[in-house]
Amino acid sequence: MEYKYCKNDNFEDYASGRVLYSAEGVPNFPVRLINEIFGYALEYSSKKQNLCVYDPCCGGGYSLTVLGYWHQDVIEKLYGSDIDTKIMKTAKKNLSLLGSDGLDKRYAELKSLYESYGKESHREAIMSLERLRSKLTANISRELFVADCTRELPHISPDIIITDIPYGNLVDWNSDSENPLRDMLQQLAAISHRDTVLAVSMDKKQSIEHPAWLRKKKQSIGKRKFEIYLHNHNFSY
Repeated sequence: MEYKYCKNDNFEDYASGRVLYSAEGVPNFPVRLINEIFGYALEYSSKKQNLCVYDPCCGGGYSLTVLGYWHQDVIEKLYGSDIDTKIMKTAKKNLSLLGSDGLDKRYAELKSLYESYGKESHREAIMSLERLRSKLTANISRELFVADCTRELPHISPDIIITDIPYGNLVDWNSDSENPLRDMLQQLAAISHRDTVLAVSMDKKQSIEHPAWLRKKKQSIGKRKFEIYLHNHNFSY
């Protein structure tokens, strides 16, 4: 795949478990790829500033936190939700890293680890944290809530919805829905405005077919793919 929006760079400061918190059994989306997908979503969005961005399957909040650092010039608010109450605790800690209080708390944790064990990895993590701190120039609003995205969601009216949907290896749907993907698309359409952009990463075997969403782009990446959709103005509930 040829990247258009995110050049190849050193992404070590965003490595899971370094400064950003990791969660057992939760895969973290590649930094370069999530920024590339967001770039395409922004391309198709009629709104370019003060964006409200929502991830309905946010897991540990890793992708949202990365997007917050990389696109703080255009993102005004981040929403994240997940059905797993335990994993949302990690998401809360990660999104706190988009503010000085969260960074200060994480610095104290890493400093304590370095003073206790003297590991080079802890020293490097502290250096990464300070680099992230220097990049943080905007105050992005963040809100997390526990929700089953196949059921009714709060009417948050996101400008961009971006998510990596469950695909059954490390992560699977935790819902009693008979067709969770279809039901999620229905619920996302219900909370969206007429210009909302939907960006979905999924397994190549998965497919999105819902009259509320019109596909604008499809791109394969190894065993995965991402697709960009616009809200169908003619769809009626």
